[in-house]
Amino acid sequence: MQEYIKADPWSIIEEDFDKELVKSSESIFSIGNGAMGQRANFEENYTGETFQGSYIAGVYYPDKTRVGWWKNGYPEYFAKVLNAPNWIGIEVFVNGEPLDLNTCKKVKKFKRELNMKEGWYQRQFKAVLPNDEKVSVKITRFLSLDLDEVGAINYEITPESDGVEIKFIPYLDSGITNEDSNWDDKFWSTTSVTSEGNQAFIEAHTMKTNFQSCTFMESRLFVDGKAVEKNPTEKKEEIRVAHEYVQTVKQGETISLHKFGGYTVSRNHKASELIEASKKALKKASDFGFDVLLDKQKQAWAKIWEMSDITIDGDVKAQQGIRFNIFQLNQTYLGRDSRLNIGPKGFTGEKYGGSTYWDTEAYCIPFYMATKDQNVARSLLKYRFNHLEKAIENAQKLGFSNGAALYPMVTMNGEECHNEWEITFEEIHRNGAIAFAIFNYYRFTGDYSYIPEMGLEVLIGIARFWHQRANFSTLKNKYVILGVTGPNEYENNINNNWYTNYLAKWCIEYAVEQLHKVEDGYNEDYRRIIGKTKLTDNEVSQWQKVAGNMYFPYSEEKEVFLQQDGFLDKQLITVSELPKTQRPINQKWSWDRILRSPYIKQADVLQGFYFFEDHFSEAELEKHFDFYEPFTVHESSLSPCVHSIQAAKLNRMQQAYTFYLRTSRLDLDDYNKEVEEGLHITSMAGTWMSIVEGFGGMRVVDDKLSFEPKIPEQWKAYSFKINFRHRILKVTVKKGSTELLLSGQEDMSIRLNGERIVLEPNTVKVI
Repeated sequence: MQEYIKADPWSIIEEDFDKELVKSSESIFSIGNGAMGQRANFEENYTGETFQGSYIAGVYYPDKTRVGWWKNGYPEYFAKVLNAPNWIGIEVFVNGEPLDLNTCKKVKKFKRELNMKEGWYQRQFKAVLPNDEKVSVKITRFLSLDLDEVGAINYEITPESDGVEIKFIPYLDSGITNEDSNWDDKFWSTTSVTSEGNQAFIEAHTMKTNFQSCTFMESRLFVDGKAVEKNPTEKKEEIRVAHEYVQTVKQGETISLHKFGGYTVSRNHKASELIEASKKALKKASDFGFDVLLDKQKQAWAKIWEMSDITIDGDVKAQQGIRFNIFQLNQTYLGRDSRLNIGPKGFTGEKYGGSTYWDTEAYCIPFYMATKDQNVARSLLKYRFNHLEKAIENAQKLGFSNGAALYPMVTMNGEECHNEWEITFEEIHRNGAIAFAIFNYYRFTGDYSYIPEMGLEVLIGIARFWHQRANFSTLKNKYVILGVTGPNEYENNINNNWYTNYLAKWCIEYAVEQLHKVEDGYNEDYRRIIGKTKLTDNEVSQWQKVAGNMYFPYSEEKEVFLQQDGFLDKQLITVSELPKTQRPINQKWSWDRILRSPYIKQADVLQGFYFFEDHFSEAELEKHFDFYEPFTVHESSLSPCVHSIQAAKLNRMQQAYTFYLRTSRLDLDDYNKEVEEGLHITSMAGTWMSIVEGFGGMRVVDDKLSFEPKIPEQWKAYSFKINFRHRILKVTVKKGSTELLLSGQEDMSIRLNGERIVLEPNTVKVI
């Protein structure tokens, strides 16, 4: 566990320059605006170890799958989140010497700050260059929320000597590569390089997918805040364009380069008009200027925080952790474009490839439902409906028929693009998470319209898949589901994963329930859907036969559902008996040894108890928690949040707090020793759930919000807001009391610790 990030309620702060931490910090200090993002790479050249990364939302490359043995049904490619052409680059020379923190004689007073409250990233330091020149440097950078195609940089240098020549060379470079290329393919092809005055443009397109893009920049020079009217010297190459500015500066004067840059893409503009669109974006940015655009950034983030902030009184590290998670979620996805989704690494790295996992439905939708307008969550569900035909094609490739749908484990466009067989073919529980999200959306928002309009077709496709995927066992006289990988990816190709079987049964029953509901209340939609899907009563009865006779592995001795048929055949040594030198096992052990072990990567049976909490008693939850958690190594980012919620439910507050701290500071403290590869964006929504659903005890019961708040002893108070059916409720939990404040004009009935309470708007109620 690393602990170099300074505790601060509103900022992520690193002090002192450590070359060993550069790649970790590039991840942690990443910035984004929903349309694009970038790792916190240095603007100036850096010859040390670095992981360059700039990304455009929705732009990807189908890197051909690389496997030793091709299997029928195997995805043809693994979708790469593409490292896009670099617009942030600024070469810096001081009296002819390049500024490079890897070669400087000294780097002092180094500080990075990611200001989460206002949405900007800053780096400052004093450097002694190899030519003994001393300079103070401060760089401020942000990606505009108002102009989401534009980013801005203010690069300031103050020399300690007189008459120092400062040379800035801002540039664009399309000669970039991905860290995770399978075949070292060329992902981008540059079609034009243009320079006009202080503006420059590189048009490029992706190979295969043919996304057209224009990377653009405009720069201006200032000395002590006054503009220097100077035409740059142009430097054009085949895949690079640069502008050179040279200025002699007095001792103590501050020279700064303002650089605007970013991307226009054919997803949003005609391919033939990308340069023109770039010029319009630059004009807007230039008309505002750096300072005004930064003020607008602060205002935009203030609006986001007004609804999404969670406050914690008395625990700065916990406060910093939750705000970091909320900040990164909003940087990744703002709900403005229903074509997009929430990638597991967001804009912070390339690992895991595609943009969409089951993480979105299981973990992210609750956060977006409660902190945004419900249309944002509806857009995430619409995304899946739009990919239904692809899900049906994915199932067909594996031998399923009649409109059975298998949603992909990893996707960019609805097509499966994950290339590990035990995930691609076997981790089929992802289908259930999508059906559960439809149920969860209606339960929370009360908006049933999605189901007759779109959702029922999705549910039919999923039910058809489960019906065909199960088979009847004459030995057990039950329907079984064989050869799967459950949420615990440390078991592959096992039989009757309890969570998968339970989801299959529930999905079928929920689909049938919605069929009857739509038939009764939305007859026109029902006729349209039945006509399109050719669904018959006989087929539905076959579904019900499977659901009604599903097999669930169970141990009479342990009195628990078994994670899979063979779980008790394992040598049941708990995690506490494992030497710390063996952890994390995914970095220390062979895969063979992991698969034979009892160790659980993340909540599996307990994931089912989280989804379907009201199906089981608290005593049953306790029994299963006590059995499975001791075998759980929590080496998935998605694991601590579910366990935190359930520990809080069981009133084990110290354990809940420990899990909360782990999920909220997973990346800040690098628990899994992999943060340099990028952040765990989707699990960050689980951190929000740990507080709101865990400590706050928020549920929807009988169509009303319900809370059973608890507070960790380390905290004095905490608060959060919930947007429930267009009404904003602020909940503040203190030791011994709960304060409720309803905004709006209508009363609202809720439950608090099981008691019905009627809230009047704009009046604080203390219980």
